[in-house]
Amino acid sequence: MKKLNFLDTGFLLAESREQPMHVGGVALYTLPDGADAQTFLHEIAGIMRDTDALQPPFGDRLKMGPLGLLGNVHWEADPDMDIEYHIRHSALPGPGRYRELFNLVSRLHSTLLDRKRPLWEMHLIEGLQNRQFAVYTKTHHAAVDGARSIHLSRSMLSNSADARLQDSPLSTASWERYRATLGERPHRGLSDREIRNVAEVLKARFDSGANLFSAVKRFANAWAGNDDALALPFLKVPRSSINTSIDGARRFVAQTWPFARIHAVGKAFDGTFNDAVLAMCAGALRTYLQNHTELPDESLKAMVPVSLREEGDIDSSNAVAAISADLATNIADPARRFAAIQASMRAGKAFYKGMSAAEVQAVSMLMQIPGMLLMPLGLASRLPPFNTVISNVPGIRETMYWNGARLDGSYPASIVTEGVALNITLVSYDQNVDFGIMACRRSIPQAQRIIDYMEDALTELEDAAGLASAKKAAKPKRSAKATSKAKSEAKAAPKAKAAAKTKAKPKAKVRAKPKAKAKAKAKAQPKPRAKTKAKTKAKVKTGAKARAKPRSVAGKKTTASRGRRK
Repeated sequence: MKKLNFLDTGFLLAESREQPMHVGGVALYTLPDGADAQTFLHEIAGIMRDTDALQPPFGDRLKMGPLGLLGNVHWEADPDMDIEYHIRHSALPGPGRYRELFNLVSRLHSTLLDRKRPLWEMHLIEGLQNRQFAVYTKTHHAAVDGARSIHLSRSMLSNSADARLQDSPLSTASWERYRATLGERPHRGLSDREIRNVAEVLKARFDSGANLFSAVKRFANAWAGNDDALALPFLKVPRSSINTSIDGARRFVAQTWPFARIHAVGKAFDGTFNDAVLAMCAGALRTYLQNHTELPDESLKAMVPVSLREEGDIDSSNAVAAISADLATNIADPARRFAAIQASMRAGKAFYKGMSAAEVQAVSMLMQIPGMLLMPLGLASRLPPFNTVISNVPGIRETMYWNGARLDGSYPASIVTEGVALNITLVSYDQNVDFGIMACRRSIPQAQRIIDYMEDALTELEDAAGLASAKKAAKPKRSAKATSKAKSEAKAAPKAKAAAKTKAKPKAKVRAKPKAKAKAKAKAQPKPRAKTKAKTKAKVKTGAKARAKPRSVAGKKTTASRGRRK
């Protein structure tokens, strides 16, 4: 039996019907040439189920004592394991677009996992267009974090289209074989020395001693917003529509961007890839809240998880800490916004400087305790520790296959909590970055538009960095045929305009005539009068239509994105 640590148990304590605490993802595959979807997926499901010894956490269920979650909690092997319950085969309704897929995933992600069984599910989904199929998985956060999920996915994939599974990737044998390929080292816990170091760090910051003055000064500056870019949980976190009570229904949307494109933005501003991701998300959230007339004067803050997993450790359920980042959504200029985000992240990293990974995790957990106490009291939406979560999970940087089926994208599906109704998580795969946005369906209306605003924000950053002009210069020249056509259209345009002006002059003369003559003409010629009335109605209708147009963002018309763009 394996005992759950404090963080693992915390995910179980925080769970409710309105707040499921599982993480997951959607993987998109293209069928191998000549393969039938139903036959292929039935074969895959059979291979997955064909094992007697499942690796943790797939074969383990929770074991609690008389005190329940407040006492000792362990993982134990489920003696009545029913793998047919956990691996399911589904089909999408027509026409099988990404819209139908994301609607299904939204519903599946809204339901709780059965705590009397191992805390995971896998859904093989057929019916997509273009010979694609999808795999949606969800596993309780008490059992895995993002990095462990990537290892689990990697263990069942190959970089060869000809490779075939010999046994179930959920089996112990498959996991041991995968561990051997990584040269995995055993994970160690928090040592006595590190516990003492944590105590010393806390004393230096909060207790009396030689460093009291500098510690108090740093925290005072942070709370006052002077001379320090350090953001802390609960520090100047504004209320917004993102920070409300939630219900159990979810909305999932996803999108892919080229890794090189986002990385180029970070490099142009002398920042990191993660800085560019945060700036891209910050710009999108700024636009979203502006369009709903809800942008607060104070900048939004994001919780940015940081992996503390040691090299070679693939067995730990959770090994993460958190940095609070200022998203600078109160700054209109994208370059200045990027600089503010960058300074905030550097300050957050400097705060943990000199600590080991285990020490960082311990201090990070202590800072999250007030939020964990507020959540069961229903006060998290009134005193949010941060506005949203933006998580970057490093993924697999080469094209992968599952029994010959090419992996096209891997989109994470994470958690929203009471008071934090929006989560943005991204995974790098091959040459791309796959974003998954999870939102409370009621609290975040039109969540799909955030995808459009992210593209606008990225374009805005490229313009500010001078990258867009470089792209324009590199564009191929149009053909001579296209150029001559454009020229002829340009010549024709003034003629049409002149003709329109000529027709307009007689109408102006008619309106200038005396009333009596105008009445006589109206009686003699009733048709033009009806025509004028029709034209007036058309003008009114056109004006109403113009007012109903979506707002422009960065000079572009915004449209609701219903699915993953290709």
